Amino acid sequence: MASRIVMPKLTDTMEEGVLLAWKKREGDQVQAGEALAEIETDKAIMDLEAFASGILRKILVRDGATVMSGTLIGIIGEADEDITSALTDQITAAPSPPGGGTRPSAFPIVGPASTSPRSPEETHVPASPRAKALAAARGIDLATVIGTGPGGRIVEEDIVKAGMPPTQTLSVGTDQPLSQMRKAIARTTTQSKAPVPHFYLTSEIDTESAEQFRDQYKFNRTTHPSVTDLLIKAAAIALTRHPEINVSFMGNAIRRHATIDIGIAVGIDDGLITPVLRNCGVKSLDDISAESRALIDRARTKRLQPQEYTGATFSISNLGMFDVENFIAVLIPPQAASIAVGSIRDVAVVKEGTVKVGRRMKVTLSCDHRALDGVQGAGFLKEFKRILEHPTELLPSKETP
Repeated sequence: MASRIVMPKLTDTMEEGVLLAWKKREGDQVQAGEALAEIETDKAIMDLEAFASGILRKILVRDGATVMSGTLIGIIGEADEDITSALTDQITAAPSPPGGGTRPSAFPIVGPASTSPRSPEETHVPASPRAKALAAARGIDLATVIGTGPGGRIVEEDIVKAGMPPTQTLSVGTDQPLSQMRKAIARTTTQSKAPVPHFYLTSEIDTESAEQFRDQYKFNRTTHPSVTDLLIKAAAIALTRHPEINVSFMGNAIRRHATIDIGIAVGIDDGLITPVLRNCGVKSLDDISAESRALIDRARTKRLQPQEYTGATFSISNLGMFDVENFIAVLIPPQAASIAVGSIRDVAVVKEGTVKVGRRMKVTLSCDHRALDGVQGAGFLKEFKRILEHPTELLPSKETP
């Protein structure tokens, strides 16, 4: 029986994806689980895998095309099978893979293809994935571009030089189409900021002890935890002691999460992604440091799987490295709280009537007032500050930095 290949919906925020490159041609044999194409979602680049074995009978979407989730993009069937019904039948849509899905695969969908069938020659213009993505974003037909790469392969620079503006040029500048990630950010922040009643609490933290702790830790070990790693561990401990913050507003109930899953905001070229460290309440500082480094590296190359950037119960955004003194974070549902961290600065501090130079960092806690009140947020923030100012608490009681 013919199997319909669709553009999957991997997360709640994904509405469309870019088919960067087919890895199979029409007529190729395909095994279930084998990579069919490379796709760009709103957060990552990943392989689209076959749900069934057979022959790739039809390719309906060319390389570089942007299509809505659920759109029919190809058909797998037997060599002599009539696939007419697979192209036209009304078939009930299948849900996204459980838990966000680890492997995007072929699923049945509603309705026929939304794009016209194209020949294998049309769907395999030799071009790099970045060139295909840029061409798709700017609406440039790869067939009209002359490639300067090896063997005539189209590279990103060829698209830039193609001289085709993405949209009309205005007197004040040129419009640039939104990337898949920027579209997702626009949707989620609008859905959060408008209906969710935020309130904010700011505190200033003495970081001298934390910085000394980190220096000693780096000296005695091969691992080198970042400032963000210290913040994650401190937040995990504080959330363990204040579980009322590790919640989500569910309409008619407040859900208390069984695990502490902390998202780390990571800025990349076309937006922001938040890889998630799972079950931080039981992880050591070394574990957090190693795991966060690996997640951030994959985030910057868009190689995260959906389950690695969804489902955070709390998040941390650190802009201190950009010399930002203070800012506030927009909550991303279902999180009820998120903390924004500014830079560590030399400031004048009065101690026992004497003005001295101190090291201080401002942090701001954003809270969903439907789930949290000011006293609850203040209690968590006070504990978070106390832990960072007494950083030996970041280690098990018998361990020293």
